[in-house]
Amino acid sequence: MSIEKQEEIKQRSYAEAMRYMSNAKETLQKARKMDNYYADSKYVRTACGTAYNGVLLALDTYLELKGVEMPQKKRRSIAFYTSNIAKLDGKLLVRLETVYSVLHLDGYYDGSRDAIVVKRGFDNAYDIIDRIKPNQVIELPPAKHPILRRIVSYFF
Repeated sequence: MSIEKQEEIKQRSYAEAMRYMSNAKETLQKARKMDNYYADSKYVRTACGTAYNGVLLALDTYLELKGVEMPQKKRRSIAFYTSNIAKLDGKLLVRLETVYSVLHLDGYYDGSRDAIVVKRGFDNAYDIIDRIKPNQVIELPPAKHPILRRIVSYFF
């Protein structure tokens, strides 16, 4: 795969993953933080699930760029990600395990309202997404209308 094609894939996937993270942060603000806890677990669950999906998108791109054979089915198990990433990067594996535990299990399934724990999950999510950051990031102004967001994300 050419470097230009890799950069194009990174550009598209990075923008999409960051859009997921932006949506997750926006949703998390609706949970209203009081002291070190969120008041509404419904928004925490939604935000954590959205952030986790952004991480999976970034991981798919990372593995594709590393030449890992991707299974045909769209839904991949955490075992697929951990086994393949363990072969490539031990530090990334630790971050993935943290994101899986904090965002997917504790945040999404259990609705953990602990703001410090959720922040740790988000920090690790950003670190994973940064692995596919292109050399030159094209910053797009946020689209306010949902249809405009879809159009912008389609092209970038």
